[in-house]
Amino acid sequence: MARQTLPLNDTLYDYLLTVSLREPEVLRLLRAETARHPRAEMQIAPEQGQFMALLARLIGARRALEIGVFTGYSALWVALALPPDGQLIACEVNEAYTAVARRYWEAAGVADRIALRLGPALKTLEALLAEGAAGTFDLVFIDADKETYDAYYERALELVRPGGLILLDNLLMGGRVADPSNREPSVEAIRRLNEKLCRDLRVDYALLPLADGLGLARRR
Repeated sequence: MARQTLPLNDTLYDYLLTVSLREPEVLRLLRAETARHPRAEMQIAPEQGQFMALLARLIGARRALEIGVFTGYSALWVALALPPDGQLIACEVNEAYTAVARRYWEAAGVADRIALRLGPALKTLEALLAEGAAGTFDLVFIDADKETYDAYYERALELVRPGGLILLDNLLMGGRVADPSNREPSVEAIRRLNEKLCRDLRVDYALLPLADGLGLARRR
């Protein structure tokens, strides 16, 4: 039995996907199109999307929030996991990215579940709080500019209900967070946030070595 997480080489990773991935065709097509995008590295892994959808179903999520949409792959996984009357509010600043997302949301038949808010995400979150949305979300996914993660997290804590989940992507930053000599602003921001999350008693917390590191914070 392994005492630490098993490293994945390409052969083992392909096997993992073969025996576990249940990716609807519309998601497979979106992932394939995104793979040709100049910023394809911003795409989450398919097994992560499937895991997020499972989490949404496990907690009975009806109202979700995504900060950072890109081409809409993660949003589509979550939207498909919501009930027909569920809603995902998706925050993004780049209209060109979301033009791709909209096509696939329509093709999947869930465009009516996704409310896209174009503009700086912090302003959107502040507007939601001003509208009285505190404590009304079941699930929040943060996958945007790393230097603002802490601010997103604090707003998410206000917006999510007790027992709700906040998911934070890229917390391992390709391994760069473990290199103390790396002083990139984005890396330092995530390094500080990782230390904060570990000791934040407002939440139950785990950091999984899934894809580029996925943090799970359950609001107490």
